[in-house]
Amino acid sequence: MAKKELKEKKQKEKSQQGRKEKTVGTRGRTFQGTVIAKFPKRITIELVRTIYIPKYERYMKKKTKIHARLPDKFVHEVHEGDIVKVQECRPLSKIIHFVLIEIVKKLEGENER
Repeated sequence: MAKKELKEKKQKEKSQQGRKEKTVGTRGRTFQGTVIAKFPKRITIELVRTIYIPKYERYMKKKTKIHARLPDKFVHEVHEGDIVKVQECRPLSKIIHFVLIEIVKKLEGENER
């Protein structure tokens, strides 16, 4: 009986190891922006930066959109309007080159959802 129990235990451990969440290695730049769209496995964030225009001696706001991978642990936590931090990673698809690493600030009135 003890041998059967040990075999079953080892098989369960092996099957659980196979189910571990796959993570993507990060490298490079880190950005912080607002979530403007959410999809099942990715989010779109918008970055706002100011650029100086020497000709007019003024500053201009410029927006950039970035698509980022949405890990399984953040699927139910992230919503449109949240401020999140993303980091560069290897290319995951044609448009996805970043991965979500943390939620910086939730949208006001989050508990209503």
